Amino acid sequence: MSRQQLGRGQAGRVEPPGRSTVADDTGCEVLHVDMDAFYASVELLRHPELVGTPVVVAGGGTRGVVLSATYEARALGVHSAMPTSRASRLCPSATFLAPHHEDYARISSGVMAIFGSITPAVEPLSLDEAFLDVRGATRRLGSPAEIGELIRTKVQDEQGITCSVGVASTKFVAKLASGLCKPDGLLVVPADHIIDFLHPLQIGALWGVGDKTEEALHRLGLRTVADLANTPVRTLERAIGPAAGRHLWELAWGRDERIVVADTQEKSLSRDRTFETDVDDVEVVYRELLALSQTVAQQLRSRELAGRTIALRVRFADFTTITRSRTLAHPTDVARDIYATAVALFDALGLDRARLRLVGVRVEGLVDGSAVAHQLTFDERPEAWREAERAADRAADRFGRGVVRPASLVDSPDP
Repeated sequence: MSRQQLGRGQAGRVEPPGRSTVADDTGCEVLHVDMDAFYASVELLRHPELVGTPVVVAGGGTRGVVLSATYEARALGVHSAMPTSRASRLCPSATFLAPHHEDYARISSGVMAIFGSITPAVEPLSLDEAFLDVRGATRRLGSPAEIGELIRTKVQDEQGITCSVGVASTKFVAKLASGLCKPDGLLVVPADHIIDFLHPLQIGALWGVGDKTEEALHRLGLRTVADLANTPVRTLERAIGPAAGRHLWELAWGRDERIVVADTQEKSLSRDRTFETDVDDVEVVYRELLALSQTVAQQLRSRELAGRTIALRVRFADFTTITRSRTLAHPTDVARDIYATAVALFDALGLDRARLRLVGVRVEGLVDGSAVAHQLTFDERPEAWREAERAADRAADRFGRGVVRPASLVDSPDP
């Protein structure tokens, strides 16, 4: 594993793998830890023979999008959210693999447990990245950089994947640092070298600069963070708005007062499906909503969660996307309830043979499932449905996913 650090006299430059400099991590108590090509790395655990080759994880067949790609595929231009068809043209030698979301959730839980063993101040951003405030761990585990190295070692030893760690005095700089030392690296940005680190970077590196904002800043002739930092705040506020202009100007000078907020509670769980060809058959849509509801419900139960709000997402053939939601009287983790609500939301759209590209189901408003009084609304004996689905969970744990499923999904290859 390589250790890459920003040392004194080397601000703004990342050392190549294998070379290391001693960096002053005094006051750098914020870590941003990001798994390297997370979905692809997890899939390689199933397919170790593909290590070192271009691998693309994509859902929905040729109509889907790329979820993740190994760095060998990224070197050829493949990136997340790219249509699978374009990825296959850019990288015809790549191996395309279907996603296994249950594996990602399991590995993510293991990674988050490692973070929790280091410090209780963990702020997850997604399945594969989080901020950590390690102020309370330095006496026990060493300096922030040493803690970063410990995390990298534990993640690789216990989960079989690699991660990159940014170490800095602020969240913003730590996140930038982890991105610059990928893959499998660690980068310390000394507190007194933040400006040297930031100002040579392109404007797009700033947190919150999307394509439209970048275009607006380019029209002002601003290309680097230094250009933006040396632009009057009022000019920036006129160009991109008062709040955004002030915020980016502060970031350009390394000012970020946001603290790490410990929050392990997930906000929502969702699954969606991109059809191989556009669909206008309502029975096919119902069948897919049932499969998605089954998967989301199982994820809720595995995490001991339940949710009150059910959301439906529909994408049409012209890529127009709409979302509708409904809040239930009581939280649920039962697929039958999720499905019934999703179907009701779909029927209310009155689409009448509209051609659909994608459907998705999301459960929001998550609460502790173990404390929920399961007063569900779609059956006279709701608890019986929940117990039946939990029995199916136990069968899946023992015999494999999909061994028990609704009769209408018996012929489905991906229940």
